[in-house]
Amino acid sequence: MNNRKIILASRSPRRVELLAQLGISCDIMPADIDESCWPGEDPARYVQRLAVAKAQAIHAEHGHRGLPILAADTTVALGNEILGKPADAAEALAMLTRLSGSLHEVHTAVAVMHEGKAQCLLSTTRVHMMPVPLAVLQDYVASGEPMDKAGAYGIQGRAGAWIARIEGSYSGVMGLPLHETAQLLNAW
Repeated sequence: MNNRKIILASRSPRRVELLAQLGISCDIMPADIDESCWPGEDPARYVQRLAVAKAQAIHAEHGHRGLPILAADTTVALGNEILGKPADAAEALAMLTRLSGSLHEVHTAVAVMHEGKAQCLLSTTRVHMMPVPLAVLQDYVASGEPMDKAGAYGIQGRAGAWIARIEGSYSGVMGLPLHETAQLLNAW
């Protein structure tokens, strides 16, 4: 897979870093789509729908370039409730307070579109977060780190110390499951 180039329908620096681990370079072209959750939508279906929609949106604009388009979407689910990116510090603290001491799931869907065809795979990881004192959560929120992350935390940052155990993909929790990504890109 070395020295391959794709279009990445995201501005996430974490996704760029993870693709580099696979030897893939990318042109960054974030997709601008409506990311609203549909009433009653299951978290796993939600991320799959968004990943495909992002790939399709970029394909409509840049499909003529002939490069595979990779898109991904990640959400944290507490039960059937979707915890996306927090709108502000108060929402981040509320999310983190609810996740503290929880067993929750992180769903990441990755979609690849090439030559007008889209394929999508889902990675679901169960995450066990230890109980975190409120003062520690407040300090974390004040750092600004949780503001662009689903569920208001990043496992690759300071919050990684709170994760007692995961069952699934570490890179999936970061926002791009490498195993599923490699499977999709190897299919082209």
